[in-house]
Amino acid sequence: MAERQPVSEERTGPPGLDPAQREAPYFDALAAYARRSPARLHVPGHKGGPGADPALVEAFGEQAFEMDIPSLTYGIDIGGDEPTPFERAQHLAAGAWGARRAWFLINGASQGNLVAGLALAHSGDRMVVQRNAHSSTIDALILSGMTPTFVAPELDPELQIAHCITPEALDAALAATPDAVGASVVSPTYFGAVADVRGLAEVAHAHRVPLVVDESWGAHLAFHERLPAHALACGADLVVSSTHKIVGSLTQSAMLHLGIGSEERLDENVVDRAVTLVESTSPSALLSGSLDAQRRYAAWHGQELLEETMRALELTRDAVRAIDGLDVLDERFVGRPGVFAYDPLRLAIDVRGLDITGYELATLLRERADVNLELAGENVIVAVFGMGERAADPGRRLVAALRDVVADLAARDGSGASGSGGAFAPPPPWGELVMGPRDAFFAPQEVVPVERAAGRIATESLAAYPPGIPNVLPGERLTAETLDYIQQTLELGGSLRGASDRRLRTLRVVVE
Repeated sequence: MAERQPVSEERTGPPGLDPAQREAPYFDALAAYARRSPARLHVPGHKGGPGADPALVEAFGEQAFEMDIPSLTYGIDIGGDEPTPFERAQHLAAGAWGARRAWFLINGASQGNLVAGLALAHSGDRMVVQRNAHSSTIDALILSGMTPTFVAPELDPELQIAHCITPEALDAALAATPDAVGASVVSPTYFGAVADVRGLAEVAHAHRVPLVVDESWGAHLAFHERLPAHALACGADLVVSSTHKIVGSLTQSAMLHLGIGSEERLDENVVDRAVTLVESTSPSALLSGSLDAQRRYAAWHGQELLEETMRALELTRDAVRAIDGLDVLDERFVGRPGVFAYDPLRLAIDVRGLDITGYELATLLRERADVNLELAGENVIVAVFGMGERAADPGRRLVAALRDVVADLAARDGSGASGSGGAFAPPPPWGELVMGPRDAFFAPQEVVPVERAAGRIATESLAAYPPGIPNVLPGERLTAETLDYIQQTLELGGSLRGASDRRLRTLRVVVE
């Protein structure tokens, strides 16, 4: 196991930082409860460890079980002094990211996208949505009944990958949808492209609607001045933040942030109701505790942690570029349509110069060197680095594994890299939306073999995963090109989210 990234405990924090950010009130309250060894006449049934499988306790640690307590525990999230430790923790999170209010989410950023759709639905039934949104944004349309006007992202002219949407495209979509009550965009993308969020916010506000930003991949942007400005700082109204991805809270934990000055466009009490609606009544104390602790870590030490990671990744990118047949997606793409800035904590490697696919390369890296990647595609692999890890070590391990695999390929072929060097294979065009997503999801439907599905109206999402961006939405007419693309993705090692048949042998379609 790599050593924990060292930080200076003597630091007073970044200039101007609220000293209270050194505290983790909810996390500390959980620890204090565990230390008291209370009589646990409440759930969960493991009772702090005695009721759990000993092997599970050994694997997870006794303290994790001791701190796994239910909600509505006196002195932690209800009763006692006001504000409670839980309320204080969320208040500190809002301060760390510069939000008016923050909510801890225990069902991931997906929960945040559901909340956004439900909150906007209080004001109307139409919204503008970036078409390459995460599948949870489409789920929000189904739950809320909102009708979308989709706006296409910019397609990279060389690589044929989707970037962000431009302010001009958003303006046109809102002008074409005068009754829209909000707009939802994505920044950063899976490949690290960052949108002109300030320009997007100005456009949305000019149309008198709030801007929702799915910033799932950008929770760390607030903590270093050399990173692109984060969405709240650019005027976004509601920001979905997948805190576990880069900042490092436990998997499935996330946050939702309401922007300062957004009260005229979004009622925080409406947002709060929506959070409760799609949240378990038994939220995990461990997930929330991890959000509190990692917020403290990011606020107090994020600057130095990110500095080390960015330096290490600069060296890693240089080393990858030096391998015959490989290149990287980086700041050279800034300025292309839909790329306002670039997030350097994403390492996207272009494998077009090799004679194998990204799926095959990822498999070789895993089998030969136990190097496990975030994403593999036909022409690209993506590695993700965390805020607080010693990034140089996994970077060197990745580079060494890439060198070995590429050298073996060259020896096998008797020559150097021999890939196509062509453009990334673009996904097929999105199908025509002929029904609203909710109407299609609940419409009378039947199951048909995939061979007979082309031309029918889908009742379910089909999203090749990762990155979980739907290729098909409920209400879209299915095309043979799209179905062939998804089947090829599955054959190459991808997976499918949203379909009732994850192997895509059959599909649920509207009865016509």
